[in-house]
Order: sequence, then structure tokens, then C-alpha cells
Amino acid sequence: MTSLHREDVPGEPRYARFPNVEHGTLRDGKPILNRWSSFMTHGHDFPGAQAMLYAAGVPNREMLKTAPQVGIATVWWEGNPCNTHLLHLGKTVKDAVLKQGMLAWQFNTIGVSDGMTMGSEGMRFSLQTREVIADSIETVTCAQRHDANISIPGCDKNMPGVIMAAARHNRPFVMIYGGTIRKGHSRLLDKTVNISTCYEAEGALAYGKLHAATNAGDKGRTPGDVMEDIAQHACPGIGACGGMYTANTMSTAIEAMGLCLPGSSSNPADSPAKMRECAKAAEAIKICMEKNIRPRDLLTKESFENALVLTMALGGSTNGVLHFLAMAGTAEVPLTLDDIQNVSNRVPFIADLAPSGKYLMDDLFEIGGTPSVLKLLVAAGLINGNIPTITGRSLAENIESFPSLPPDQVIIRPLSNPIKSSGHLQILRGNLSPGGAVAKITGKEGLEFSGRAMVFDKEHYLDAALKQGKIPHGINLVLIVRYEGPKGGPGMPEQLKASAAIMGAGLKQVALVTDGRYSGASHGFIVGHVVPEAAVGGPIAVVQDGDMVTISAKTNTLSMDVSDEEIKERFKSWKPPKPHINRGTLAKYAALVGDASQGAMTDLF
Repeated sequence: MTSLHREDVPGEPRYARFPNVEHGTLRDGKPILNRWSSFMTHGHDFPGAQAMLYAAGVPNREMLKTAPQVGIATVWWEGNPCNTHLLHLGKTVKDAVLKQGMLAWQFNTIGVSDGMTMGSEGMRFSLQTREVIADSIETVTCAQRHDANISIPGCDKNMPGVIMAAARHNRPFVMIYGGTIRKGHSRLLDKTVNISTCYEAEGALAYGKLHAATNAGDKGRTPGDVMEDIAQHACPGIGACGGMYTANTMSTAIEAMGLCLPGSSSNPADSPAKMRECAKAAEAIKICMEKNIRPRDLLTKESFENALVLTMALGGSTNGVLHFLAMAGTAEVPLTLDDIQNVSNRVPFIADLAPSGKYLMDDLFEIGGTPSVLKLLVAAGLINGNIPTITGRSLAENIESFPSLPPDQVIIRPLSNPIKSSGHLQILRGNLSPGGAVAKITGKEGLEFSGRAMVFDKEHYLDAALKQGKIPHGINLVLIVRYEGPKGGPGMPEQLKASAAIMGAGLKQVALVTDGRYSGASHGFIVGHVVPEAAVGGPIAVVQDGDMVTISAKTNTLSMDVSDEEIKERFKSWKPPKPHINRGTLAKYAALVGDASQGAMTDLF
């Protein structure tokens, strides 16, 4: 009776269970690798399944009975450079898996282009794709009884989605990052450009600050011509956005956790190195099966700390916080906002990478890539090189053969001369965010900011104000965007359109605070993930125009100069807003999603 009662305790993770052959069991003197699929392929208990497998391409009875089945999950769709090439990478991986004498089954899941949906209603669908990806891969891997999984993500939410799926099915797993895009170049601006340039240029255009580098205003060199030039050249080919935005934040962090091959996060999408990585993945997944290396063996507190260390050192995205919490929550690893702050306190910010810096991942690849940065941090004792990885070797052993960073390179600063002596991601609490908020403060904007609140109940109201040039210069303002949290948005949309427009417009005395999110490409004095969100009655719901708001990375506080009594008084006239979406996938998401301080997970019940 006690055991039955324990199983029914709310919140205790319970997944569907599938019988599998015990690791180390031999068949004809060799270890059995088809540990899950063999229950479908041995004997005659599932003749229909066996008939379907023969029809799908299993060549003979021997392969059916003995070959492990490897699922190859691509987050592929056309129309987005981050993902459009992933089907091709998947075919390369499949060929390599087949050459290893295994069966390979390609399948697909979906995503949303953050760059394309930014500033529109489409962005509400972005974060929930993380859950769709995790659900999809868990579904196919488990239902089809795959013995292992190789996942190939490309855009932001793809990476945490495939890791969350791996933590759920917990079968041998390798991730291959789709790779970063190459640098773009604007002829009229005469400089390197990338996706973030597009949004900053929009702000510059609205405030009359967008001009060609030379002969500005001449025929073919008007502000409109500059915008067209940027749009045509910011994204020169395949690959994920090139700065230390969310895609590269997550891929570098996952490499530091040992869940992909060394170099995966910095190999450009169109490089020979990426194709070699795809071929090597088949060897790696076989090693994982032979040695019983499974995702939850690698998703540990130590590996998450590695991820956080690298994120702080490289200046990664605030979205990383949300995704690390969700990945850890799925893997049942205790990770909190306080853990993230503790890492930030001790790790210097050393990378001159976009969005706050000059260089892109393409540049970092040329000087050794992520393995060379890891080598620096392992030597300094900041990264734990002893953690296990998918290769069967330690992280330190994986990077041993890679070169150290060149002494004359300028992208990664010496640890003794950092950009900022501590991390740029700060966890803030106060009467505006009692449950926590996440700030990106590189130090270039200072460490504290106070200003009068200017309140917008949805992002599109702020976007319209910026487009019309209604945000004034010369006044310290804290722009509050609310009702954009996980439930209230719904979907917790990224707000790069606004943050980039502010940078482009040169509005230097402005800070941003929201219960939604900011893009990894956002920079400036920005605070997101405010908990509790406005829609559930968080204090951000009763901020008023003119309230003095203070953001401090010195005291890790986000507060408004309003007394507790006044906040209570304001709530007497506040009513929860009626959901403006009550059907479809976003309605389901809003009903299930938790708060940002727990990773905005949808299965914590």
C-alpha cells in the first residue's frame, strides 16, 4: 500500500516504461545493442510490426533480429536558414549509421523561425515549439522502440527541445548542432552585418539615423536603399544566427556538457568540418550504446555548471537561463536561479562577441572554436574537464588535441583582463519581481539604472510608439512591457524588435523590463522573465506611468518606489485579464505552462 501511495504523489516524475535487454547481455559473444527494439523484432509476438519494418526497408531477417535501430531526428523545414539544410545533414548521418551495420530511421519535428516572426503574432508560437520538439522526439523514439537517437537541431528552441526529449526517453543520444551562419556584409554601410543589424536599422530609420557610409542620400544610397541592402546581405546562406545569440548560446553550453562531439557548436553550417562531424556521429552513438552512456548520465549538476560557466564567459543569451532550468527540471537535476547567480558571481565575461561585442561565431571558429575556449577555461579551473561525454572519454580528453587560442587573437580576452569581472546575466528580485527576473548587464551600460516607468500592456504598443518616434531622448525611462509572459502572452514572445530599435535609434537613457523574453540578439539595459507575470497577478501588473523603477546589478534588485500598502491598494481595482486566445495550441500551452523561474515547463503537474 505504501508503494502505491508513493507512486501517486503529485509531481513525482513517471514516464511510460518500456522493457529492454539488460546492458552487457551477449548474443553470440557480442553485446546486444538493440536493447529496446528487440522486444518488437524477436520471435513472433509482433508480426505486424515486423512486416511494417520489412516494408520500410529492413533488408533481411538477420538485420531485423540483431541490428540496433537508430532514430535520426531533424528539426527541418524550409524557409529558415537555421533549419533548411538539416534534412541533408540527416541523410549524411543516416549513411554513416548504415555503414556501422545499424538501421537508421529519419524522422522530423517542427520549429519556428524567431528571426522571421519577431515582432509579430507568430512569435507567440516560438517558445512552445521547445515543448513540441521534446514531445515529438519522445513520442517517436518511445513508440517506435528506437534503441538510440541522434538529433539535429538548428534554431534557438531546437537545442533545449532535443535535450529535454533525451532526458525523457533516456536512450543513447548524440546531438549535432546544425551550425552557425557565415558573416554578412553591407556594401552601403561598408561593414559586417547580421540578423540583428536588420532590427537595429529599423530603429535608426524611424529616428532618422540610418545613412550610407559615404555619399548618403545620393541615388541608390538613400535610407531605404540601405535597409534593402541590409535585408539582402545580413544572412548570406545556411546556418543559425551568427552572434552569441540563443542558438549559439545553447549549442556551446551543450558542448560543454559533453552531449555533442567537440567542435559541434562552432563548426559553421556550410563547412567541411560540419560534414565530418555528421559522419563521426555514427561512431559516437555506437560507443554510447556499447558503453551504456545515456543522457541522464551526462545531465548532471556538474555538467550544468559547465554550461553556465561557458555561457557567462561568452556573454550568452538570457534565454539560456530559461532553457537550462527546463532541461534540468526534465532531467531531475536540482538547478535554481540562485545556482545561476552563484556561477555569474565567479565567472568573468571575456568574449567580444555580438550582440554586445564586435565578432561572430564564424570568427571564433577561425581561431579554434569552442574547444579552444573550453581548453582555456579547463586550464583555469573554471570548467570541469572530468565530466563524461558521448565519446566515452572525458571533456578534457576530447579537447586535448585542439589548439590553444592564438596569443594574438582579440576575440577572447585574458581572464586577467575581462570585459566584466563577473557574469553579464544577473538574477534580480524585489517588489517588482519577487519570484525573480533575469537581466543582461554587460557593464558597458553601467551597473545600475533608475528611471520613470512608461507602461505598455503589450509589445505591439511599444513597437508602434518606437515606429512613430514617440519615445523621447534625454529622459531616464524604464519601458515596462507586460502581459507577455508564458500564460499572459501567451507564449512569452521575444522582443528583439523593440530592444534593437532602441539601440538603433540611439536611445541611450532607456531600460526595458518585461514579463516576456528578449532575444539573444538583444543588448542594452534589459530585464526579462519577471515572475510572477502580470497575467497571474504579479506586481508588474500594477506599475503605473511615472513610477520610479530601479534596476541594480550591484544589489541584484528590481524595484519600484512604491510602498507595499500602495501596491495592495492598486490590486483592489485590478482584475485578471480575460485570455484573448482560448482555442488551439497556444490555449493549451497557456493552460499548462509554469512560470519562467522554473523554466516555463508544461509538464510540472
